[in-house]
Amino acid sequence: MNRNHYPAWLNILVLVIFLSGALFALPNIYGTAPAIQLADPNGDAFTESQIEGFVSTLTSAELVPENVFLQDGRVVVIFDDVEKQKAANDMLRDVLEGRASVAMTLAPNLPDWLRNLGLSPMSLGLDLRGGVYVLLEVDMDTAIGSRLQSYHQAIMEEISERGVGRSIRAIEPENGVIQVQMRSADDLEQARNIVRAIDNELLLIDGTDGQSLRVRMSDTQIRARQDFAIEQNMTTLRNRVNALGVAEPLVQRQGIDRIVVQLPGVQDPNELNKILTATATLEYRMVDVDGTSPGSRRFPGRDGIQSRILKREVIVSGSEIIDAEAGFSQGQPAVFITLDAAGGERMLRNTQENVGKLMSTVFIETRRVSEVIDGQVIDRTVRTEEIINTATIQGIFKDRFQTTGLNTTEANQLALLLRAGALAAPVYKIAESTIGPSLGQDNIDRGFMAVQIGFLAVIVFMAFYYRWFGVIASLALFTNLIFIVALLSLLQASLTLPGIAGIVLTVGMAVDANVLIFERIREEIASGATPQNAIYSGYDKAFSSIMDANVTTLIAALVLFVFGTGPIKGFAITLTLGIMTSMFTAIIGTRSIVNLVFGDRKIDSVPV
Repeated sequence: MNRNHYPAWLNILVLVIFLSGALFALPNIYGTAPAIQLADPNGDAFTESQIEGFVSTLTSAELVPENVFLQDGRVVVIFDDVEKQKAANDMLRDVLEGRASVAMTLAPNLPDWLRNLGLSPMSLGLDLRGGVYVLLEVDMDTAIGSRLQSYHQAIMEEISERGVGRSIRAIEPENGVIQVQMRSADDLEQARNIVRAIDNELLLIDGTDGQSLRVRMSDTQIRARQDFAIEQNMTTLRNRVNALGVAEPLVQRQGIDRIVVQLPGVQDPNELNKILTATATLEYRMVDVDGTSPGSRRFPGRDGIQSRILKREVIVSGSEIIDAEAGFSQGQPAVFITLDAAGGERMLRNTQENVGKLMSTVFIETRRVSEVIDGQVIDRTVRTEEIINTATIQGIFKDRFQTTGLNTTEANQLALLLRAGALAAPVYKIAESTIGPSLGQDNIDRGFMAVQIGFLAVIVFMAFYYRWFGVIASLALFTNLIFIVALLSLLQASLTLPGIAGIVLTVGMAVDANVLIFERIREEIASGATPQNAIYSGYDKAFSSIMDANVTTLIAALVLFVFGTGPIKGFAITLTLGIMTSMFTAIIGTRSIVNLVFGDRKIDSVPV
């Protein structure tokens, strides 16, 4: 009985897997082209009729695009050269100001039939595709200070609700400490209970006078707040970049207080920089007409709007806004606000209690400025708080209302920022670099040249040393490269230069399995086995060694992926995918070809 034979269904399955891999890898041969992406500022999807309007506008300016299509609700316009791309970008920004976000990028130049199948090429990292790299620093002092401020407000509210406001008061946080001052020693325990009820982890230190209490955050709380600020800011930055129509952004943490933003393919970073570091948000406060409420203070008005004394309590803030759309109300630019459940309940309660009274909208922006003091450049944080609107509460409302007092550009940008989510703390740009597409293409050329040289060297060696079996192994190796590219395309995992290094390493490792098999076949023939038995034993007995070697390497690759960052992850991804595909091509793939060529006929010798 001939044991070197696969059933027909298994051969068909191998063929189907190969054809599927070739199809998924096919989009990568078409390259990229200069393009413009258009995104609706309110996050809505564009329609076909709107696309026709964009094309008509471009055509009238003699900027005829090569292709225009809809992708994830965004319009992608492809041009045949960079000059047309730049000219179209400038024109569309002027024409569509406030109606669409425009970003210059590089887009896959795929034929329509491939795009209609939902296929796309693998994502290329910044070092291969070119783009913008921005390193941001999170203002941790502000993050911790805002948390202390919320504790302070909670203590004040609890004091007021318990009716002990005349004997206990909390002083504004200073140097990371909230001072709770009592008028008598008898109130000390009551103050402790109030603070512990708010958060039991807060540290309490009795004052030397026996009538005061100092409250500060524990080290665990500070670390948790820092982690929250980083994670919240990363989520917000991703949302902001996505809202601008930039595809494939990479936002990741670096160290304790820094965030790296990579935007592959982006060629115009100016608009992005303003959005990434923008900290604009809103607060809604009641007007203190008499100026007698504890903690009230005067806020300036913007552009001729009257300054007013506002109460300390914030009714709702930007962190409780879940949706915001720019539009017009009675002919004026407006931002239509939607609150979350908690914010809606507070707004409902506030409007029920204050119909006929004044409520102000405070626009808050934080930025960093540099000053030269005694010959040294000193950075300091500037926080601007301005009243942009004051209105009388005419009726009861809950989670939906509108805010005016902004111009059209400010309304659009503020709506985008609020919709993307509030930053937990301000971020400041400390480094930026732009990698041109020509440099990225040079990296691609060099990387793939390394793969080609390694691949050809292996083919020559295998064909010379193992003859026809070596040729079969080379076919499997070529198939392995196709599968790696197909999986990277299917998973949309970013390929970077370290990733190419992982592919080159996989080329060498993938052939190891066939070397073990072929050497085992030679040993079996030397021991007197028949050619067919030698082939069967070679694959059968080498399997355990191949499995052990690949599993240990796979474990190492997974450890690199879990604990590594950036380039190390890229290397680990391609190495992991290469190990899995090489196991299939080296064992099942070559065995299928060997069975088809040698399995169904009588042979006197094995060409190995």
